[in-house]
Amino acid sequence: MRIMGLDVGSKTVGVAISDELGWTAQGIETISIDEEKGKFGFERVKELAGKYKIEKIVVGFPKNMNNTVGPRGEASLSYAEKLKELLGLPVIMWDERMSTMAAERVLLEADVSRKKRKKVIDKMAAVMILQGFLDSQL
Repeated sequence: MRIMGLDVGSKTVGVAISDELGWTAQGIETISIDEEKGKFGFERVKELAGKYKIEKIVVGFPKNMNNTVGPRGEASLSYAEKLKELLGLPVIMWDERMSTMAAERVLLEADVSRKKRKKVIDKMAAVMILQGFLDSQL
């Protein structure tokens, strides 16, 4: 069973996909979105879900450090609801606090340049979100 992980931001959506056994997460791509123009990348997510035969989606849920839900968390919940409607797949919200910071740290340790980090940070955060979920299932 393949699972898709998404890191939903205000400008991009990072996408990761699990292997068939659901053990490891791999970054696939970063989808550009434009909230103001109503472009959220749903079509591309749907294409990727079909291509990889996705059976479940994990969406990063950016809670505040005090466990409250702020504007980004509300946006992620709305995104997840729309995905459920469009794809008819189970969508799980996954606490993603610190995932982007962890991804940044991994890329810094790998000595990736600032320019390259900006291009892959959201995809890497999606990998961390999905891998966290996959590890919790073992």
